[in-house]
Amino acid sequence: MSSIKIECVLRENCRCGESPVWEEASSSLVFVDIPAKKVCRWDSLSKRVQQVTLDAPVSSVALRQGGGYVATVGTKFCALNWEDHSAVALASVDEDKRNNRFNDGKVDPAGRYFAANRRSIYKLEKEEQIPDGMCIDVEGKLWVACYNGGRVIRLDPETGKRLQTVKLPVVKTTSCCFGGKDYSEMYVTCARDGMDPEGLLQQPEAGGIFKITGLGVKGIPPHPYAG
Repeated sequence: MSSIKIECVLRENCRCGESPVWEEASSSLVFVDIPAKKVCRWDSLSKRVQQVTLDAPVSSVALRQGGGYVATVGTKFCALNWEDHSAVALASVDEDKRNNRFNDGKVDPAGRYFAANRRSIYKLEKEEQIPDGMCIDVEGKLWVACYNGGRVIRLDPETGKRLQTVKLPVVKTTSCCFGGKDYSEMYVTCARDGMDPEGLLQQPEAGGIFKITGLGVKGIPPHPYAG
């Protein structure tokens, strides 16, 4: 197996970075900062970051087949136009339920955008960590970022067996995706909300974007929303 390398490629100080997705056409990583109400795009070539700020917490972002992006903003599915920073609602759910919002979302192979709200939380009591965002590699194995666990783990979805663990220098790891040339790199988002000053001193890269290389396995391109 290759030698694993972990690098903080962007010290963005996200309050809660989530939903990373690789955009091959622009060699960029697109992700969100949920409580900051931002969608961010990091150009891996120029190393520059662009941001769009919306009017509600934005919990996930996905590529759109016809160009641009779609995002879950508050309780709405929205089309996001990066050029003019506009968001147009495509559908809205649970408008009558206060303090509710989407928590995560992803596009399936059929081009459908699925999203979950905040009313269901699953916790791993044994290790005091919460399984959060995930992705799949070319071998069909599942990679899961463990919130409060400071790691991503590789699982066999058929047996549930843990195949690999990669520890990061931050505790609040939130999600992961494959990207880069030939999808051999893994990108991991994390959070800094809820950390005390001492914790932030010990983890100065909390809220940043991490790149992991040398995993010995590649990922698959993200599915774009077909709408």
